[in-house]
Amino acid sequence: MTGKLTILGCGSAKPTYQNSPSGQIVELCDKSFLIDCGEGVQLTIQRMGIKTTRLYTVFISHLHGDHCFGLIGLISTLGMMSRTQPLHIYAHADLEKLLRPWLDYHCNDLTYELVFHHINPRKEEVIFEDRTVTVTSIPLKHKVPCCGFLFTERHRKKDEQGQFYVEQRKRYAYCSDTMYSEKIVPIIEGVDTLYHEATYTEEFADKCKKHTHSTARQAAQIAQKAQAGQLIIGHYSARIDDHNLFLKEAQEIFPNTLKAEEKMVLTL
Repeated sequence: MTGKLTILGCGSAKPTYQNSPSGQIVELCDKSFLIDCGEGVQLTIQRMGIKTTRLYTVFISHLHGDHCFGLIGLISTLGMMSRTQPLHIYAHADLEKLLRPWLDYHCNDLTYELVFHHINPRKEEVIFEDRTVTVTSIPLKHKVPCCGFLFTERHRKKDEQGQFYVEQRKRYAYCSDTMYSEKIVPIIEGVDTLYHEATYTEEFADKCKKHTHSTARQAAQIAQKAQAGQLIIGHYSARIDDHNLFLKEAQEIFPNTLKAEEKMVLTL
């Protein structure tokens, strides 16, 4: 089956003319999964003509605003569209606490059910599983509890004895926001595609420790150690206008690197 990745936003905390904050849609096995929902994500969804009726689940990596400020707006809009399908949200338990007053005030007449699934960002575990896809949390190293997500396509097959077994196919890893950490390498080893934040270039490496982020070079080093098939970098700092600087730095270590751009659609 063909998987697809759509970049909805690839900037960092401060929105710019070039980039909105984080957001992606992963499509696997005829299901759509939203990863993070920064401010403006739903506008990009509408401008690209993406069907929200296929939006199955939302995964929020952490509770910094550039990864979740757009969620309440999206929830409200889906209600205006008379949605009936439940929306499942996987995130740190505090997200529901933060959203509840807004939901009670602005969204008390939703036409669909919101289902919150509380996850532990500090723990590697399967947080979603059905017959065709599993999602595993990837503990990351950030100022607040934060995790990435490993999407694995599964396919049930029969062996020569007629017994069913599960064959893993496509694997996509989303790693945002994090300092350089080789602890994630065993979890993402051999992934087909890796998205890894690259907030700074090496020129601003001193800020990585202060703000718990990575440089493009460090993202490439992780991709190299994990033997990923392809690396996508994003989460660009507003300090750096020329995104080709990120790409050049990463490609010196890991040549098969792409720089994320909004409205970019990639085959997984």
